[in-house]
Amino acid sequence: MESTQDKAAGSADAGLEISLASALELCQLGLGTLVDIRQAFEIDLKGAIPGAEHIPLFEVKLLLGHTLTEDEQDVLDAGKPTEIDVQGFFSTLNRLHHGADNIVLCVCNSGRRSLYAAELLRSLGYRKALSVAGGFQAWKKLQAAKAA
Repeated sequence: MESTQDKAAGSADAGLEISLASALELCQLGLGTLVDIRQAFEIDLKGAIPGAEHIPLFEVKLLLGHTLTEDEQDVLDAGKPTEIDVQGFFSTLNRLHHGADNIVLCVCNSGRRSLYAAELLRSLGYRKALSVAGGFQAWKKLQAAKAA
Protein backbone atom coordinates (compact mmCIF):
# COMPACT_ATOMS: atom_id res chain seq x y z
CA MET A 1 0.00 0.00 0.00
CA GLU A 2 1.29 3.46 -0.91
CA SER A 3 1.99 5.74 2.04
CA THR A 4 0.99 9.40 2.21
CA GLN A 5 4.68 10.29 1.94
CA ASP A 6 5.03 8.17 -1.24
CA LYS A 7 1.97 9.86 -2.74
CA ALA A 8 3.38 13.29 -1.92
CA ALA A 9 6.74 12.37 -3.47
CA GLY A 10 4.98 11.04 -6.57
CA SER A 11 2.96 14.21 -7.02
CA ALA A 12 6.08 16.34 -6.46
CA ASP A 13 7.87 14.34 -9.18
CA ALA A 14 4.92 14.87 -11.51
CA GLY A 15 5.39 18.64 -11.20
CA LEU A 16 9.08 18.35 -12.04
CA GLU A 17 8.84 15.88 -14.92
CA ILE A 18 8.10 16.39 -18.58
CA SER A 19 7.76 13.75 -21.28
CA LEU A 20 10.53 13.37 -23.83
CA ALA A 21 8.13 14.27 -26.66
CA SER A 22 7.14 17.52 -24.92
CA ALA A 23 10.76 18.34 -24.10
CA LEU A 24 11.83 17.85 -27.72
CA GLU A 25 8.93 20.00 -28.91
CA LEU A 26 9.98 22.81 -26.54
CA CYS A 27 13.52 22.57 -27.94
CA GLN A 28 12.26 22.71 -31.54
CA LEU A 29 10.23 25.81 -30.67
CA GLY A 30 13.29 27.45 -29.10
CA LEU A 31 11.67 27.47 -25.65
CA GLY A 32 13.84 24.84 -23.97
CA THR A 33 17.34 23.43 -23.89
CA LEU A 34 18.33 19.88 -23.02
CA VAL A 35 21.02 19.75 -20.35
CA ASP A 36 22.72 16.36 -20.12
CA ILE A 37 23.77 15.87 -16.50
CA ARG A 38 25.48 12.50 -17.02
CA GLN A 39 29.17 12.10 -16.37
CA ALA A 40 31.48 12.56 -19.38
CA PHE A 41 32.38 8.85 -19.51
CA GLU A 42 28.67 7.94 -19.67
CA ILE A 43 28.28 10.16 -22.73
CA ASP A 44 31.44 8.68 -24.26
CA LEU A 45 30.16 5.12 -23.65
CA LYS A 46 26.47 5.50 -24.52
CA GLY A 47 26.38 8.51 -26.81
CA ALA A 48 25.33 12.14 -26.72
CA ILE A 49 22.06 13.82 -27.54
CA PRO A 50 22.71 16.28 -30.38
CA GLY A 51 22.36 19.89 -29.27
CA ALA A 52 22.32 19.12 -25.54
CA GLU A 53 24.46 21.16 -23.17
CA HIS A 54 26.64 19.08 -20.83
CA ILE A 55 26.74 19.98 -17.14
CA PRO A 56 27.85 16.97 -15.04
CA LEU A 57 25.70 16.71 -11.92
CA PHE A 58 28.22 15.16 -9.54
CA GLU A 59 30.89 17.81 -10.19
CA VAL A 60 28.22 20.48 -9.68
CA LYS A 61 27.18 18.93 -6.36
CA LEU A 62 30.81 19.05 -5.20
CA LEU A 63 31.20 22.66 -6.39
CA LEU A 64 28.16 23.65 -4.37
CA GLY A 65 29.49 21.94 -1.25
CA HIS A 66 27.10 18.99 -1.30
CA THR A 67 28.28 15.59 -0.12
CA LEU A 68 28.16 12.78 -2.65
CA THR A 69 26.69 9.44 -1.68
CA GLU A 70 29.02 6.45 -1.87
CA ASP A 71 27.39 5.37 -5.15
CA GLU A 72 27.73 8.87 -6.63
CA GLN A 73 31.40 9.00 -5.62
CA ASP A 74 31.95 5.59 -7.26
CA VAL A 75 30.41 6.90 -10.50
CA LEU A 76 32.51 10.06 -10.32
CA ASP A 77 35.66 7.99 -9.70
CA ALA A 78 34.88 5.75 -12.68
CA GLY A 79 35.79 8.47 -15.17
CA LYS A 80 37.93 11.53 -15.55
CA PRO A 81 36.23 14.50 -13.88
CA THR A 82 34.99 17.21 -16.21
CA GLU A 83 36.68 20.54 -15.72
CA ILE A 84 33.87 22.78 -14.57
CA ASP A 85 34.00 25.71 -12.21
CA VAL A 86 31.32 27.60 -10.35
CA GLN A 87 31.48 30.56 -12.71
CA GLY A 88 31.16 28.33 -15.78
CA PHE A 89 28.24 26.46 -14.24
CA PHE A 90 26.26 29.58 -13.39
CA SER A 91 27.24 31.35 -16.64
CA THR A 92 25.87 28.45 -18.68
CA LEU A 93 22.65 28.24 -16.67
CA ASN A 94 22.11 31.99 -16.71
CA ARG A 95 22.66 32.09 -20.48
CA LEU A 96 20.05 29.38 -21.00
CA HIS A 97 17.53 30.15 -18.29
CA HIS A 98 17.64 33.90 -18.01
CA GLY A 99 19.35 35.12 -21.18
CA ALA A 100 17.46 32.86 -23.60
CA ASP A 101 14.44 32.51 -21.30
CA ASN A 102 14.60 28.77 -21.90
CA ILE A 103 13.25 25.94 -19.82
CA VAL A 104 16.21 23.90 -18.55
CA LEU A 105 15.37 20.28 -19.40
CA CYS A 106 17.59 17.97 -17.35
CA VAL A 107 18.44 14.59 -18.88
CA CYS A 108 20.30 11.71 -17.24
CA ASN A 109 20.41 8.05 -18.23
CA SER A 110 17.00 6.94 -16.93
CA GLY A 111 15.30 9.99 -15.41
CA ARG A 112 16.13 9.51 -11.72
CA ARG A 113 19.20 11.74 -11.31
CA SER A 114 17.59 14.41 -13.48
CA LEU A 115 14.74 14.72 -10.97
CA TYR A 116 17.30 15.53 -8.31
CA ALA A 117 19.01 17.97 -10.69
CA ALA A 118 15.73 19.77 -11.45
CA GLU A 119 15.01 20.07 -7.71
CA LEU A 120 18.55 21.37 -7.09
CA LEU A 121 18.28 23.96 -9.86
CA ARG A 122 14.90 25.13 -8.59
CA SER A 123 16.36 25.51 -5.09
CA LEU A 124 19.03 27.76 -6.66
CA GLY A 125 16.36 29.99 -8.23
CA TYR A 126 16.08 28.42 -11.69
CA ARG A 127 12.30 28.03 -11.63
CA LYS A 128 12.07 26.73 -15.19
CA ALA A 129 14.00 23.50 -14.53
CA LEU A 130 12.36 20.18 -15.38
CA SER A 131 13.41 16.54 -15.56
CA VAL A 132 12.92 14.63 -18.81
CA ALA A 133 11.13 11.38 -17.96
CA GLY A 134 12.96 8.29 -19.16
CA GLY A 135 16.18 10.19 -19.85
CA PHE A 136 18.70 9.08 -22.44
CA GLN A 137 17.20 5.58 -22.55
CA ALA A 138 13.88 7.04 -23.75
CA TRP A 139 15.74 9.16 -26.32
CA LYS A 140 17.57 6.06 -27.65
CA LYS A 141 14.26 4.17 -27.95
CA LEU A 142 12.75 7.09 -29.87
CA GLN A 143 15.73 7.15 -32.26
CA ALA A 144 15.43 3.39 -32.81
CA ALA A 145 11.70 3.74 -33.51
CA LYS A 146 12.35 6.53 -36.03
CA ALA A 147 14.96 4.41 -37.78
CA ALA A 148 12.66 1.38 -38.02
